[in-house]
Amino acid sequence: MTDSSVDVIPPEPRETMRLVVPEGERPKRIDVYLTRQVENATRTKVQAAIEAGMVLVNGKPTKPSYSLSPGDIIDVTFPRPPRPEALPEAIPLEILHEDDSLLIVNKPAGMVTHPAYGNYTGTLVNALLHHCDQLSRTREAVRPGIVHRLDKETTGLMVVAKSDAVHAHLARQFSRRTIDREYWAIVWGRFHEERGVIEASLARSKRDRKKVTVAEEGKHAVTEYKVLRQFDFLTLIRLKLQTGRTHQIRVHLAHIGHPVFGDPTYGGRNPAWNGLERKKAQRAANLLKEIARQALHAKTIGFVHPKTGEKMRFDSDLPDDMRTVLDLLS
Repeated sequence: MTDSSVDVIPPEPRETMRLVVPEGERPKRIDVYLTRQVENATRTKVQAAIEAGMVLVNGKPTKPSYSLSPGDIIDVTFPRPPRPEALPEAIPLEILHEDDSLLIVNKPAGMVTHPAYGNYTGTLVNALLHHCDQLSRTREAVRPGIVHRLDKETTGLMVVAKSDAVHAHLARQFSRRTIDREYWAIVWGRFHEERGVIEASLARSKRDRKKVTVAEEGKHAVTEYKVLRQFDFLTLIRLKLQTGRTHQIRVHLAHIGHPVFGDPTYGGRNPAWNGLERKKAQRAANLLKEIARQALHAKTIGFVHPKTGEKMRFDSDLPDDMRTVLDLLS
C-alpha cells in the first residue's frame, strides 16, 4: 500500500554529453578539463559528478585527479537544473522606440539577454516583463519577446517583439539576412586596406567548449568591415554581419590578427599585444583600465516593420567606455 501523504519526487532531468580529448592536448586533470569544457560548470560541480559516478572515461568510472590523454573518451551526465520562471523586475531600460508591435532597446554592458543557468535575474527579459503587458511567446518561456541576442558584455540595439506574429515576421527577416545591422568596434592594430571581408567557418572549440574557433567543419560565417579611423596601435571599424554565429565578430577579428580591444576571451586584454614597444604598451594598459569588456557596440539596426511595411532604421551613440577610449586616443 502506498502512503498517499508522501510526495513522490520525479527523477531529476539529466543532460548527457560525450567529449573526446583532442590530439596535442597537454596532460590535465579531468576535473580541470571539464570545468573548462562544460558551459556553466564549476570545479565543485564537476568533482561531485565524478564522485557520484556520472563521469566515465573510456567507459569506466574515474577520479577527479585522473590525468587525461589524447583520445580519451569522456561521457558526462549532469543533472539539468529546471528552467527558471522569468519574473518581472523593475530594471531601467533605454528604449529608443516603442509601438503596439515592438520595441527597440539599447542594451547596456553586463546585462544578459534572458534568464539562464547562473543568471536567473537582472536580465533584459526580466526588465521587459516589468515594462510590457505583452511579449511574444514563440520561444521558450524564459525568452519572451527575444528575437535575437547580444553577448552579455556587448552593448547596443535589439528589437523586441510584442506578439508571436511580429516575432515570426522579424525572425524571417533575420533568416533571410534582410535585417540591416551595423556594429562598431575598437580593435588592435592598423589595417592596410580600408575595407575587407572575413569568411571563415566557426565551431565550438574542442579545447575549450566555452569558446568558438575557426574550423573547416564549422558553420559558414561572413563578416564585412570598414575602417573608420586609425590610431597609433588601435583602429575604429564598422562591421556588418552576413551571418549571425555565436561570438562571430570577436572570433573573426581575432582570426585576422585584430582582436577586439578589451576582449578577455579572444586575446584583447594584453597591453603588450603583438610586441608593442614599452611606451605604447604602457599607454595600452592605461586605456584598458577604462574599459572592462570588449569594445563592441551594436550601433544600428534596420528592418521592415511587420505591421506597417515601413522601412525603419535606428542608430545609437557609442557607450561611455568606448567614447572615453576614443577621446584618449585623439
